[in-house]
Amino acid sequence: MSQDTEAQEQVSPVGPDEYNAVMEVWEASVRATHHYLREKDLQFYKPLVRHKYLKAVKLHAVRHPDGSIAGFMGTAKGALEMLFIHPDSRGKGIGKLLLLHAIHKLKVSRVDVNEQNVQAIGFYERFGFRTADRSERDGTGKPYPILHMQLT
Repeated sequence: MSQDTEAQEQVSPVGPDEYNAVMEVWEASVRATHHYLREKDLQFYKPLVRHKYLKAVKLHAVRHPDGSIAGFMGTAKGALEMLFIHPDSRGKGIGKLLLLHAIHKLKVSRVDVNEQNVQAIGFYERFGFRTADRSERDGTGKPYPILHMQLT
């Protein structure tokens, strides 16, 4: 079995019954990586993610042997809408597994990234994404600039 096939078999769908687990990973990841985000803004986004954004995407995860979620992504219409890795699982190739699955199996070619999230920008650039456009504010109107990246 090739390494790519093996990696993609580790990616599995996530159902609505797992939204609480997904939210735990989301919050831990955001707190570990989005240092520019104010607490009041994190609290603003949390119910949006839980009750709106998770329902708008197809969710996939990489799981620990016990079935718990190590990291997840959400995709819609050829775009990677979210990718979050639990801080305890960072640096273990989980983001790469998810992104390669998104590109090769789900045909993702776009991703939006917070401009302040330099690590994420570098991650996507290593896989061939390049900034195509920029917005001064995020989708909710908050002053967090967004880079619109395309796979080249």
